[in-house]
Amino acid sequence: MIKMNSGVKYAMCILVLLGAAACSVSGQSREAGIPHSVESILKWNDFRGYIRQFNADDDESVIQFIPNSGADAFLKDNIPYFNCPDKGFEQTYYFRWWVYRKHIQKTPGGFVITEFLPKVPQAGKYNTISCPAAHHFYEGRWLRDPEYLSDYANFWFKGGGSPRSYSFWPANSILAFASVYQDSTLVTALLPYLVENYQAWEKSNLCADGLFWQADLKDGMEASIGGSGKRATINSYMTGEAMAIAAIAKIAGDQDLAAVFSKKAAHLKQLLLTKLWDAKAGFFKTLPLSKEEFAGISVPERYRRSFSLFTGDAGQLADVRELHGYTPWYFNIPGAQQSVAWKFLMDTDGFRAPFGPTTAERRHPGFRISYMSEPYICQWNGPGWPYATSITLKAMGNLLHNYRQFYVSRNDFIRILETYSKSHRLINEKGKKVFWIDENLNPFTGEWLSRQISTAKRGIHYGKDYNHSEFCDIIISDLMGIRPSMKNELVIDPLIPAGYWNWFCLDRVRYHNKAISILWDKDGSKYKKGRGFSIFINGVLKHHSASIRKVSIPL
Repeated sequence: MIKMNSGVKYAMCILVLLGAAACSVSGQSREAGIPHSVESILKWNDFRGYIRQFNADDDESVIQFIPNSGADAFLKDNIPYFNCPDKGFEQTYYFRWWVYRKHIQKTPGGFVITEFLPKVPQAGKYNTISCPAAHHFYEGRWLRDPEYLSDYANFWFKGGGSPRSYSFWPANSILAFASVYQDSTLVTALLPYLVENYQAWEKSNLCADGLFWQADLKDGMEASIGGSGKRATINSYMTGEAMAIAAIAKIAGDQDLAAVFSKKAAHLKQLLLTKLWDAKAGFFKTLPLSKEEFAGISVPERYRRSFSLFTGDAGQLADVRELHGYTPWYFNIPGAQQSVAWKFLMDTDGFRAPFGPTTAERRHPGFRISYMSEPYICQWNGPGWPYATSITLKAMGNLLHNYRQFYVSRNDFIRILETYSKSHRLINEKGKKVFWIDENLNPFTGEWLSRQISTAKRGIHYGKDYNHSEFCDIIISDLMGIRPSMKNELVIDPLIPAGYWNWFCLDRVRYHNKAISILWDKDGSKYKKGRGFSIFINGVLKHHSASIRKVSIPL
């Protein structure tokens, strides 16, 4: 053993502490394994004007860990850069990161991510709500510093979180986050808690026939036409949870536990496909509880009256197609024959609208756009919701990546994504168009319904900068096609249609502690890296082809 005097030891400690501090300063990313010599293809100076404009247009009434004054530095160091010919689309990407940054809150127990900026009565500890938490993990997994979401994952099970206040798929979404960093330690440490959480759902929400029930409000989908009961949402989430727990158990080397949850996933999947699929309507629907089932479950008193409206004869599916019927594809549950459901997405009598998709089919007599209805000021019976739109786009991405079908195309995907992008706008009190994200909107005009409603009824607008959905993750993992996994490989399968854009670039993506860059340059004049489709890892060209295609690169 080498002996050191106290002065040398002190000096070394100072150096270590200084080094650690340099890595943990607010806004600095932790990039172990990424060479400092890697030069970015895209330059932040080309995008910082967006951030300045967002700041200038903002009424910063609630400040958490990173104020607007620190947004530029934080985003410069922490997010992947994205560049495309559609400047409105590009701006929405940076706006959503600007909003997400607002919701990072530092607490005595570590970082959490919030849904609302003002305090809301339905929230739990630190103003957290489980309803959008899976979206937080999917979206935030691309931040270059994993500390924010590592803390957040532990919060839900070790820090006083309430993971079952609303529907939530933590095992799936935390595994999705961990897959970007190849962090097996996080998910295996949480495995006992994830199992316990699943078992608690079985105890409280599992019916005798093997399906889970949920109140639509506790799905975050109040006043839906199909109502409460055995919904495709909760049963898809729980199938996805069982699959994720089985995968984590395999990582942990617990084959017995993996087998138990694989069996649960297979059984629930079969029930979902047979009991919640309406073959005649070509759609997944809600199965209301029978009066006997309703009598035997524990429903909070404040939900019982509205819940009881949706009880009926066992086996009779609700008579409406609702956007949440696409949720099973979010977890790759359906078979090929169920792909017919997607023909309704692009149908103007179905879900398609100028600022849609709508949350229920326009052809249904219960469809409405309500401004002041009681008891819920925000409703899922027609208006557009970013939460539902982002789930639908993720589900559609899986359909296009993993299924052979002819009902929707990559062109349809980017059209829906562009429609979603354009909804992020508002004409403010000064008559100026500004970037905006909120709760629900009029799918025909783009007006944010919740802004008018909540201001009139509550005197305060809670939904401003609403963090209840995804956008950036859909760009990165679906449109640009980075498909994360724990395997030592990089799989990229872009959904950009051939010839749609002449150039695009996604740069500075941290994946498995490497810097990833993806670019398409039709004639080589935009980025000066040659013509065609190129992928760089730590600044080194690893793939080049004349066309955009699926690529798998060993890491």
